Amino acid sequence: MIPTLLLFEDNDRLRESLVNLMSLNSEFELLAAFAHCREAEKQVMSFRPDIVLMDIDMPERNGIEAVRHIRKTNQKVQIIMITVFDDNSHVLDAIKAGANGYLLKKHISDKLSSSIREVIEGGAPMSPSIARMIIGNMRDATGGKDYSLSKREKDILQSLSQGNSFKMIAAELYISVETVRTHIKSIYEKLQVHSQTEAVSKAINERLV
Repeated sequence: MIPTLLLFEDNDRLRESLVNLMSLNSEFELLAAFAHCREAEKQVMSFRPDIVLMDIDMPERNGIEAVRHIRKTNQKVQIIMITVFDDNSHVLDAIKAGANGYLLKKHISDKLSSSIREVIEGGAPMSPSIARMIIGNMRDATGGKDYSLSKREKDILQSLSQGNSFKMIAAELYISVETVRTHIKSIYEKLQVHSQTEAVSKAINERLV
């Protein structure tokens, strides 16, 4: 089944460009595009997309706040933030709110298709600079708690934070995808979280790797 998308972007030119870009790609289907996200949660409930592409800097209500509202009623939809921002606070706020991926607008034309495929496969797509920033934040964090994560679990958690899919993690660590899933289930139990987004957010806020 072809993945379906909703787009929230207030820049008319960029929104039209993205609509045209996605109309030429048969790998997924754009259901609708909106210039604001005031009613994003209602539109997600109505259209039931697989993926939401959400700009951060939106009028009246920003994209991060919209993600928070979406997550109150929908934990399954995959949300990729698209933004010009690459500062630490916006990255962390977006992930804490429930975003699954983060893509800088300057990379959209080259990275959008692969990011959509990545998030559908269970990954957390991020621009290279964003991934480096998150890993740096994890290294610099202090006062972390001991969750008794094994070396393998820490490796997998760090790989998740870099935006790698289960398949990519399996290939990187020379283990099966099913083994990756088993380790991730253990990570969730130890961290007392229920999703990849929560696990990565906790890794960012506490010294887990």
